[in-house]
Amino acid sequence: MNKIAVLEGLLFVVGDEGITLKNICDILEIEMDEAKKLLKDLRAIYESNERGIRISFLGDTFKLTTKKEHKEYYQKLITTKDNNTLSQAALETLAIIAYNQPITRVEVDEARGISSINMIKKLLAKDLIKVSGKSSLPGKPNLYKTTSEFLDYFGLATIEDLPALTDEKNEESEKDQDLFSSIYKEEVENI
Repeated sequence: MNKIAVLEGLLFVVGDEGITLKNICDILEIEMDEAKKLLKDLRAIYESNERGIRISFLGDTFKLTTKKEHKEYYQKLITTKDNNTLSQAALETLAIIAYNQPITRVEVDEARGISSINMIKKLLAKDLIKVSGKSSLPGKPNLYKTTSEFLDYFGLATIEDLPALTDEKNEESEKDQDLFSSIYKEEVENI
């Protein structure tokens, strides 16, 4: 088994969450020194000019990140005309944040029923949302809220101009209940 390849895959799979040195040791069933050597060797591979990513140590975790010297190209990707429209998933994520701000990523994930980290990254890159502080929850996760660019994008003066949410389930059940009640009354009258 090629442990460097496995380590690379682990770094890819964990994404923005990152992975600790202890987790690497536990998963690969290796000692701390060997894990450090694997990280050092993989990091050397990524330092090559032919690579667009690198291994960063942020907080107490290792993660794959893009190289800063390529930043202008990543910005072009975000600002190209074809990428200026929002996908359904991005709109859904943005709506959850807009109506529940400030909100953590985990709370967005719970509302959507799926991981939202990539959508949050895209919305941050487009300046439609921003980090507005830290939650008091364990781990102090980031709190997200909308920006003035969000208001401009949707033609709103303030966040209070968002349309009111309606509970479609309650409206449908009321209609069903009214329908049932009216049918019941007709049957009672015919007896």
